[in-house]
Amino acid sequence: MIYENIIRKPGKKFALLIDPDKQDKHSLLNTIEAANKTGVDLIMVGGSLVSDTFDSTILTIKQNSSIPVLLFPGSLLQLSREADGILLLSLLSGRNPDYLIGNHVLAAPYLKKSNLEIIPTGYILIGENNSSSVEYVTNTKPIPLSKTDLIVATAVAGEMMGNKTIYLEAGSGARNRIKDTTIKTVKRNISVPLIVGGGIHYEKEIYNAYSSGADMVVISTAVENDISILYSLAKISLDF
Repeated sequence: MIYENIIRKPGKKFALLIDPDKQDKHSLLNTIEAANKTGVDLIMVGGSLVSDTFDSTILTIKQNSSIPVLLFPGSLLQLSREADGILLLSLLSGRNPDYLIGNHVLAAPYLKKSNLEIIPTGYILIGENNSSSVEYVTNTKPIPLSKTDLIVATAVAGEMMGNKTIYLEAGSGARNRIKDTTIKTVKRNISVPLIVGGGIHYEKEIYNAYSSGADMVVISTAVENDISILYSLAKISLDF
């Protein structure tokens, strides 16, 4: 069980998000090799666009690694039985019903028949003065970085609604990551695991996110152009 054995397990975890649209076969194999060598806990697969290599990307990962693979779906077209599980994301920061429950209803029959481990996840987009891919595709606005009280209340509501984890997201390629004080305050007010991603590029930023209470940090853009930095980023979780 991914949730019990990795996400909920005590200690800090490190996840790598792979966007199939940003990988060719050569770069994907290099990424998998680096993930295997650096002790990545989870590989997530997903993106904002529809990729015709979605299934093949997951199969390549599974054939070359024992690291569990979670779907991080940006749409209904990013579902695959080849993965081990799925973060069933409810975009709590937006008010678009499709991303709160609509798409979930459409996907439910498929997911029910699959062997995927379903992990209900409260997904909270946070940002300021920038239009991330998530914001554009979902037609929702993020909660401003400065509105800590709203971020915390949204996270608490997400847990009360039954989400097994809360995911604070600054957006792919975000210029400003989520504030450490925000991470700390959210963690203090929830009892489920806290995942943080977006805008994290350096060792100190990952260290600060963990120190502030993040149970798992997710990295994507930072390693897309230079996979070698994964070696230094992934080891931070071992310091805790």
